[in-house]
Amino acid sequence: MIDNIPGNSFGENISMGDEANRVKTGIEGFDDICGGGMLRDRTYLVSGNSGAGKTNFAIQFIYNGIVKYNENGLIVATEEKPEHIRENVATFGWDLEALEDEGKLAIIDASSTKIGIPSQEKFVDVRPFDMRSMIDQIITAQEETNAKRALIDSSTALGFQIQDPPKIRVELLKLSATLEILGLTSMMTCETLYENEVSRFGVENFVTEGTIMLNYHRQDNVRSRSIEVYKMRGSDHSKKLHPYDITSEGIVIHPNEEVYML
Repeated sequence: MIDNIPGNSFGENISMGDEANRVKTGIEGFDDICGGGMLRDRTYLVSGNSGAGKTNFAIQFIYNGIVKYNENGLIVATEEKPEHIRENVATFGWDLEALEDEGKLAIIDASSTKIGIPSQEKFVDVRPFDMRSMIDQIITAQEETNAKRALIDSSTALGFQIQDPPKIRVELLKLSATLEILGLTSMMTCETLYENEVSRFGVENFVTEGTIMLNYHRQDNVRSRSIEVYKMRGSDHSKKLHPYDITSEGIVIHPNEEVYML
């Protein structure tokens, strides 16, 4: 059930904080529910079940950074081939290849080697899984693009390579800390199996500064989507579930509406 809320207060005091230290996502409605944007040079987990739109949400953050805020970006594709990513988001009018040609975006292919196929990409992680190698590729891509934003899509693929949850936590902490040291405001996507599950391996949300949960849930014979800012260290944020839509131009969040799960 969705209720409209008058005004823009969510019944809470969502402080804008220090705007100079905020990174605006440009995703309609999202910055309104997290105090004006994400804190600069921090890493955030974007988790959700299949169909929730995690990758679209995170790529929208990267794309908007380039075209709206003059902040170049990089994407580490650990599960999906870069060519498929380009094709999928082209339906929203996002031309990633053009941004790559302009030197504003780098896509690191960290999936092809894992499944043993050749890659024609400019940036390729040549080992099936090695955090040092991946970090080296990120550093090289950032130097070429002067990137300020990054996306790891997805952390779940890395977790399956490592298997052991304590080791997953250490390796993702290493990656998260490196992204922050490099001055990158970053998102890591994370798949979940069940509605309202925070992460796949139970450790991912502990190594990031914030957690954004996207849910694609079914009630009776209808499916709907909701977003929750589950955690955002150092920032106030809405504590409610808000509906969102995946439109022809990307994700749109409705900050003045609430979702009640029955």
